[in-house]
Amino acid sequence: MLLIPAIDLKDGHCVRLKQGDMDQATVFSQDPAEMARHWLAQGARRLHLVDLNGAFAGKPKNEAAVKSIIKAVRDFAAENDVDEIPVQLGGGIRDLDTIERYLDGGLSYIIIGTAAVKNPGFLHDACSAFPGQIIVGLDAKDGKVATDGWSKLSGHEVVDLAQKFEGYGCEAIVYTDIGRDGMMGGVNIEATVRLAQAVSIPIIASGGVHSIKDVEALCDVQDEGIEAVICGRSIYEGTLDLNSAQLRADELTETNLSLPSEGTDGT
Repeated sequence: MLLIPAIDLKDGHCVRLKQGDMDQATVFSQDPAEMARHWLAQGARRLHLVDLNGAFAGKPKNEAAVKSIIKAVRDFAAENDVDEIPVQLGGGIRDLDTIERYLDGGLSYIIIGTAAVKNPGFLHDACSAFPGQIIVGLDAKDGKVATDGWSKLSGHEVVDLAQKFEGYGCEAIVYTDIGRDGMMGGVNIEATVRLAQAVSIPIIASGGVHSIKDVEALCDVQDEGIEAVICGRSIYEGTLDLNSAQLRADELTETNLSLPSEGTDGT
């Protein structure tokens, strides 16, 4: 189970929102690149970036901050002699040229959310043009997918869209429970598992992480296809220590792998 720190970008700053409300933004750092270095020093093996302004505007708005983070990640990897550290980004990505520019600039994955729901043909084209690098972001409330920075609720069921987009060839799905995002009330394990069971591609959980108990609960069901969880307000406010939580997740993963499968004698 991989823990992925979130760096949400608003007006060039690192912030956290409550339930996607731009008016409820808490600024945690005015230097996103420095925040990226902080999480890497804490043991992060991947970073999750969101261009919040872009998500509402429908076009990139924080490219300068994204570039500074990519540089910081590359510098950290070189200084510490580690392999490439993947960085994924979502928010306001609506065309293939933007995807190509971002990937050429050093991003590993592009997350397509609103555009995937409103223009499935674009998602299909993106998956074909950039195989293995397109992740779909499905943000939902009560099982219905939301779009436009969570400001609009569609009539689409999460599972139906996930199965459709899996057929397009997307690499993974980031599933966010809007009602829990930024509230630190616990991950919606049941809904996340239900989605993971409906598709064969990996699910990245998001929304509601509060403490180590949430990480342990996800580790218990990771065999369903949940490979990672995005951590936001919990690691910024200190209710979850990223380094110790990742080590605990590694320990539980190793334990689960060593357990005999049901119905065998363990030999």
